[in-house]
Amino acid sequence: MTDFFNEVRQLADVTSRLTVLEAAAAIFLSFILTLCIAYLYKRTHTGARYSQSFVQTIIIMGVTVSVIMIVIGNNVAVAFGLVGAFSIIRFRSAMSDPKDIAFIFFGMAAGISCGLGFYILAILFTVSLSVIILLLYTFDFGRGGSDKKRLSITVPENLHDETAFDGVLSAHYKYYALRSVETTNLGTMIQLVYIVQNKDGVKDKQIIDELRKMNGNLKVSVNYLNTEIF
Repeated sequence: MTDFFNEVRQLADVTSRLTVLEAAAAIFLSFILTLCIAYLYKRTHTGARYSQSFVQTIIIMGVTVSVIMIVIGNNVAVAFGLVGAFSIIRFRSAMSDPKDIAFIFFGMAAGISCGLGFYILAILFTVSLSVIILLLYTFDFGRGGSDKKRLSITVPENLHDETAFDGVLSAHYKYYALRSVETTNLGTMIQLVYIVQNKDGVKDKQIIDELRKMNGNLKVSVNYLNTEIF
């Protein structure tokens, strides 16, 4: 009987050591893969906001999910317990770019594969999707056919005329449309906001210089972001 218990104890020790080694391998591989994913995100990021904490979150989430999958294993009760525990977590940070959400799932998928022991699948998945993302980034896939921008012109309140700049705008833009008129500087100035699209070969600096001659050298700005809100 003593020999039997000794053999069971030895088998348990071996099983524990194997579990620890598998966990270490999963954690290490998930860290390497999510590190590559985070670098890919940094390399291909084109949005208006870049966050170092988000890049680190990709890595942390991937490694954390791999450990969670190791803990769950085939235990259904533990799985339901973890679902209940994580349901109390509320994420209050809104992501402005849908691609950020995709990278979070990318890192989590790599972590899940490592946690379940599918190491080759995790590597193959990470490499394949990384190549796809690089191709989409390189060829700028999905970009719209027009490059519209937002033009803001400040004029004195007593010189306000919504058609005063039509001559210059029609000469340099293939498309322009007045979208808003608002007062600024305690009502002493008027700000005209247009959505515009340059003609081929026309530079923004050239247009700005001509507009400044007409508005008394007041502020003229061209914004390349967020024209879709108009």
